[in-house]
Amino acid sequence: MKERLTAFARDAGFAKVGVCRPDAVPEMAERLAAFVDDGRHGQMAWMAERMQWRGDPTALWPEARSVIMLAEVYTPDHDPLAVLHQRDRAAISVYAQGRDYHDVVKKRLKVVGRWLIDQVPGAEIKVFVDTAPVMEKPLAQAAGLGWQGKHTNLLGRDLGNWFFLGAIFTTVDLEPDAPEVSHCGSCTACLDICPTRAFPAPYQLDARRCISYLTIEHKGPVDADLRGLMGNRIYGCDDCLAICPWNKFAASGRDARLAARDDLLAPPLVELALLDEAGFRARFAGSPIKRIGRDRFVRNVAYAMGNSGDPAMVAALSHLVDDADATVADAARWAILRLKGELP
Repeated sequence: MKERLTAFARDAGFAKVGVCRPDAVPEMAERLAAFVDDGRHGQMAWMAERMQWRGDPTALWPEARSVIMLAEVYTPDHDPLAVLHQRDRAAISVYAQGRDYHDVVKKRLKVVGRWLIDQVPGAEIKVFVDTAPVMEKPLAQAAGLGWQGKHTNLLGRDLGNWFFLGAIFTTVDLEPDAPEVSHCGSCTACLDICPTRAFPAPYQLDARRCISYLTIEHKGPVDADLRGLMGNRIYGCDDCLAICPWNKFAASGRDARLAARDDLLAPPLVELALLDEAGFRARFAGSPIKRIGRDRFVRNVAYAMGNSGDPAMVAALSHLVDDADATVADAARWAILRLKGELP
């Protein structure tokens, strides 16, 4: 059954499949509690909520006997770091340049899950993609898909680190795979490249300083001492992923829906700053970017414009200083002062 499941999942489009027990990582609860107690989750209150489920998969669904972890590759065919030198353009995280992965991966998980139900009478499943209280990365390491690198993201020797994770909890008792161990060695490339020094130590992340967190999860104004470090990154940050040397072995993406849209590779900042609510919704329909809303998005764009070093952008920012959203207006005023040389 395990071999047939793996073969079917790979035929369905997943790059790698592994299995672990729901209780395979007993230290998860303690690690999560320490992360939250230190305040490193920032405004992500959902991490503190339902901690019993998040830290203990057996509590989430006691009937589950196996956790099937699956990898969906989205390796880019361009250098994600190149756009950082185009200061009048926006840098958008690779995973958000295509269709919303939640939709793509969940549909594929359901296909695999339905197959398993058809094969095993009475089998039950639950599928999860990033929206439930499930700690996918530790479970994926326990299932042998890869290991959590010093940047805390999952990477594999045969995958690189450009892949999404999906989970199928099931009542079917499947043979678990051997867990993976770290192969980072003495490399610190991901730690050294981080613009905001968001890693207090190897294998540790302080989300409050992470640009992905700041541009996506953080509500309200970003701390003034971090704005200048964000560069032109307006949605997420790929620096620590892109620099990883294991990407030389990265698998190629197989689903065209996850490939980058031309208009999201390096869009002009001035163009994005002009988006109103309707324009934002139209442009990012079907994209994960839509979930942060127009106001937070334009806030990020204003910070990027302030970091561009181009005084010509003051004109485009001027119409935002009286924006209905106070945070957008604050970001625009900060950007104008910075471009005029009145702020460091």
